[in-house]
Amino acid sequence: MRIAFISPFFPLKGGISRFSGLLADELQARGHVVRRFGFKRLYPSFLVRGHSPEVPEHVAETSIYSLVLYNPFSWLALLRSLKCDRPDVLLFAYWTGLLAPLLFAVRKLSGIRTVVLLHNLSTHEPFMFEPFLRKLLFASADGFIALSGEVSGALAVSGNTKPVAELFHPVYPPFSGSQRPEKSEARRTLGYEGDVPVLLFFGYVRRYKGLDLLLRAMPSILAAYPEARLLVAGQFYEPESAFRELIGQLGIAGSVELRPGYASDQDAARYFAAADAAVLPYLQASQSGVVQLAYGYGLPVIVTPAGGLAAEVEQGKTGWIAGSVSPEAIAAAVLGFLGDELRSAMPQSVREYASGHSWERFGGEAAGFIHSFVRQQ
Repeated sequence: MRIAFISPFFPLKGGISRFSGLLADELQARGHVVRRFGFKRLYPSFLVRGHSPEVPEHVAETSIYSLVLYNPFSWLALLRSLKCDRPDVLLFAYWTGLLAPLLFAVRKLSGIRTVVLLHNLSTHEPFMFEPFLRKLLFASADGFIALSGEVSGALAVSGNTKPVAELFHPVYPPFSGSQRPEKSEARRTLGYEGDVPVLLFFGYVRRYKGLDLLLRAMPSILAAYPEARLLVAGQFYEPESAFRELIGQLGIAGSVELRPGYASDQDAARYFAAADAAVLPYLQASQSGVVQLAYGYGLPVIVTPAGGLAAEVEQGKTGWIAGSVSPEAIAAAVLGFLGDELRSAMPQSVREYASGHSWERFGGEAAGFIHSFVRQQ
C-alpha cells in the first residue's frame, strides 16, 4: 500500500510531529510505502509568540519538507507531487480547524481517498469560523481514525456518517539516545532532597491546560506535605508573569519552580525521573500525549476528568483521577495519590498498560483500516 502522509514531522516541534513519525515508521516496518509530506511552518510568527518552530536536536525526517499552512502556493507543490506519485490513499493528521481548507483542497483536487487521523475534533481554543471549517472537514474525509472514545463520540454527535476506527493513543517510548537517569541522580541534579514529593507539570502552558488550577491547589497540598515541590517545565503561550504573580499571591514561591522554554530530550528524561507523578490539571482534552509520555518513562499520572483523560488512567493503578476540574478536587487527588500505601506498585501497572498500548498494535489496526479504503477504489 502506498500512503501519502500529510502531517507535521520532526524537526517541527510538538507531540503530533513525534506521533506521526512513529506511526510512519511502524507502517513502513509493515511493508507499506509511506511518503511523508511535512510542514515547514504551521502558523505565522505572531501567533507562536516568537518561539522557534523547530526542535533543535531533531533533524528533518525523510520527507518533503515544504508545506506552509498559511501559504496556498505551497499547497500547489504538494498537489503536483501527489499527481506524480499517485498514492493509494492519503493519511492526513488533523487537530485544528485551521487545517480544514488545506484538507479540502487536497482531497477535492487530487481525487485520492483520504483517511483523517483525528487528534481533536474541536480546537482547544475555539474561534468564530470553526462550524464552517468542520463542514469542510466532513466534506473532505472518507474515514476517520480517532485516538479516543471522546473523539469518536464527538464525531457521532456532530452528525458524521463516514467510517470511524476508534483506536487509542500509544505510549511514547523514551527518546532514542536520552538515558533515563536514576531517580536519586535526577533529584540531586535538580536540587531536590531525598524523598520529598515532586509533582511535574510538563508541556506547553496554554489556558486550557489549567496550570492556574494546580497552583491554586498547592496550598492545600503543602498543608499536608510541606516539603512537596512542583516543577513546571514547558513553553509558555500565556504570560509567564501572570503565573509568577499568582505564585507570589498564594505564598508558594519556595515550593514551585518554573523552567520555561523548550525541554530537550535529556531534560525531559531528568524531569520525569525526578518526579513522583505527572499532573495534568486540564480544563479540556480529547486525550493527552503527556499521559503517554509519562507512561513511557514509567511514571504515574494525576489527571482531571476533562474529556478523554480519565479513560487513559486506571484509578489507583496507573494514576489518580480528580473528582472534578477544580483546585479542591486536584488537591484531593494529589493527596490521595501521595497517601496511597500501594503507590509503590504503580510503576509495574504503568508498564503493563504500556505493553497493551504499543505502536505495533496501533500500527496494525490503523493499517487495516486504511487499507479498507484502498480496496474500495
